[in-house]
Amino acid sequence: MITKVRGDILLSDAQAIAHGVAPHDHFNQGLALALRERHPAMAKDFRHYCHQENPKPGHAWLWAGPERVVINLMTQEPAPDEKAHPGKATAHNVSHALKELRAILEKENISSVALPKLATGVGGLPWEEVEPLIESHLGDLGIPVIVYDTYEKDVKAAEF
Repeated sequence: MITKVRGDILLSDAQAIAHGVAPHDHFNQGLALALRERHPAMAKDFRHYCHQENPKPGHAWLWAGPERVVINLMTQEPAPDEKAHPGKATAHNVSHALKELRAILEKENISSVALPKLATGVGGLPWEEVEPLIESHLGDLGIPVIVYDTYEKDVKAAEF
């Protein structure tokens, strides 16, 4: 079941937060930056993972920290070089990343997941294009899927 809420996803009680990034992302913008500030080890581990695996757009990578599970969905195209910002997200990448997210959630027995309006901020996609992808890939998952459709800083949403 998908529940839409307003609030600050960083205050979520969901077991995992999933968000969009690019392969080899530096976590310098948007929710990725906020997550890097709260979980610097995640960004460091992500860089290591990317150097080892060289992931492509459309993949997902799980990081389990001491108090939070973060699933990085590679919805955006990689930056053309080290100094450039990542490219934009594509519906194709979002769809593949959501498919991998579902597999990770099922394999790891994750009990709930929170997502922002995936790939619509830095990623640049219209929500009208992304929302049906979330519905089709996660709507029948059998766990709470909480979509933060309106950001309100420091406001705890009623998720469950």
